[in-house]
Amino acid sequence: MDAAVTFRSLAHASLAPSGCYVRDVFNPPRVEPGSPATQAMTDLSKVAPASINSEASLAEANQSMIQRGVRLLLVVDGAHRIQGVLSSADVLGERPTQIATRQRMRHADLRVQDVMTPTDQVEVLHMDEVSRAAVGNVVSTLRDSGRAHALVVQTGADGRQTLVGIFSASQIARQLGIRLDTHEMARTFAEIEALIAGSAPGAVA
Repeated sequence: MDAAVTFRSLAHASLAPSGCYVRDVFNPPRVEPGSPATQAMTDLSKVAPASINSEASLAEANQSMIQRGVRLLLVVDGAHRIQGVLSSADVLGERPTQIATRQRMRHADLRVQDVMTPTDQVEVLHMDEVSRAAVGNVVSTLRDSGRAHALVVQTGADGRQTLVGIFSASQIARQLGIRLDTHEMARTFAEIEALIAGSAPGAVA
């Protein structure tokens, strides 16, 4: 840009005396283990998912997670079709070093496609079942799968599958009122299950 170009200041105005209103924003409510699962799901019709290209570097992926405040990125192609998922553990854990050593590459040369979980290894939940489930059911599902996230899909009348939501163990913990000072998922689940164990019997079917 030409250094000589100048930009005028925008005109200021006053808030309307009748009131200024904010649009609906994503503000997850407090939940209990027996609350509807959808209350703990990030609804992708309201919140745009964080995504990245498979050719991006791991440094770019890590920066994207930091900027978006997320621990999971959807890896998509130009047609917005999911190619895989990339978690913070994939980027910051031992996996990149192991892959770089095995493929005799420099760590800095690794790309998202080298460490992501490809679609043929991604398990999803169906919205029809999620809509009938409780938060506790989702916690059990994440624990049993050993994953910190779960994707929720819906299949249209034309057979096309669309991603409609995401569950995050850390978000569920926050909504349950559990303060997390660690990224260790084992401890996260331990604290969530301790809370569920202390809740009323029958809260989770």
